Amino acid sequence: MSETAQEPAVIVRREGAVAIVTLNEPRSMNALSGPIKDGLAGQMPLLLDDQTVRCIVLTGTGRAFCAGGDIRAMDERGVTQVRARMERSYRWLFPLLAASKPVVTAINGAAAGAGLSLALTGDIIVAARDARFKAGFPGLGACPDLGVAYTLPRAVGLPRATDILLTNREVSAEEAFAMGLVTRLVEPEQLMATTLEIAQALAAGPTQSLGLTKRLLRRAYELPLEGFLEQEAMAQAAAFGTEDFAEGVAAFRAKRKPAFAGR
Repeated sequence: MSETAQEPAVIVRREGAVAIVTLNEPRSMNALSGPIKDGLAGQMPLLLDDQTVRCIVLTGTGRAFCAGGDIRAMDERGVTQVRARMERSYRWLFPLLAASKPVVTAINGAAAGAGLSLALTGDIIVAARDARFKAGFPGLGACPDLGVAYTLPRAVGLPRATDILLTNREVSAEEAFAMGLVTRLVEPEQLMATTLEIAQALAAGPTQSLGLTKRLLRRAYELPLEGFLEQEAMAQAAAFGTEDFAEGVAAFRAKRKPAFAGR
């Protein structure tokens, strides 16, 4: 159980085709405790496999999104124990990063260490103006983890990512937005309303096309041009074969809004 009486460490609720996943240990600023990790490991695969879920939102309860790793788990420092702990996290992290359905993160307050990593699992990152970001890892003598050394350079470029991950300086929401770490910046009281508006629009979109687009964006950093264009052609052929593409063309011709079904 979480620090909030009678509530789980990870809360999942549905808003139509949107699943909202909330880290729920506010007294520890949603640091990645065993219960939170177990909650993510239990819930994420189910949500990713559920065809009725067409967008996932990840956020935190209280004054922080996620303050990083749970310091209580860091007494186990043996190579075997650390690698086993990381590999358990990868069981839910990799599917989340590789997900075809859209993921939106809503950053309330601090996102530090592993919280910064979690923030960057979002395809769209919405931050309140009082949010703040910090690597955290250098302050402990640890290495960046949960994929942040992979995702951060892709978001802000290698020089800025190096600055953030080596100096351990705090980045304000405004600076994060200016450098591209954050994609939307809103007033704190508008955070969830704005996030849900974005998520509902994505959930109502052409799910297969969006997933193929995400795959192309990931491969853009890995393939030479010829290989990328081959993947692009295959993705477009797959998109043209979906029911949503047929609906999109019909709606365009009829001058009406398309009703995508996610197929």
